[in-house]
Amino acid sequence: MTLNWGHKLTIVFILFGALIFTLVYKCFQTDFQLVNKEYYKDELKYQQVIDGTKNAVALSSEVQLLQNEKTITIQFPNEMKGKKLSGQIWFYCSYDDTKDRHIAVSTTDDALQLIQRSRLSSAATYTVKLNWQADEKNYYNEQTITIK
Repeated sequence: MTLNWGHKLTIVFILFGALIFTLVYKCFQTDFQLVNKEYYKDELKYQQVIDGTKNAVALSSEVQLLQNEKTITIQFPNEMKGKKLSGQIWFYCSYDDTKDRHIAVSTTDDALQLIQRSRLSSAATYTVKLNWQADEKNYYNEQTITIK
């Protein structure tokens, strides 16, 4: 059986329609996640992040993130030693919000905080957003870490 050009054109239109239908279906199945449910509200508070970043840059050193097989160590700058620190550590996973973790700042007198790796997903890349206060001053630091 040979197909004439009319039959071939009809088959091309049907295949094209099936392709478009498949693409539309896949688009509706895609999960789009915002960084935060209150994104626009939080955007108005962004000046605090700018001020906190300036304060953190003015310190003698940057916050250091170190990891070993059991823990992640957060070493705050020397100026923070012996001070009462409070705040929030947000382990933000950009591709899966179920892996996000919020941890309260709770340091030793040496300005160290230990976090068990079991609290985080392995083989995930996190943006660590540190927002802390000391002596009524806000600080903010952001770094990337890959949990191995």
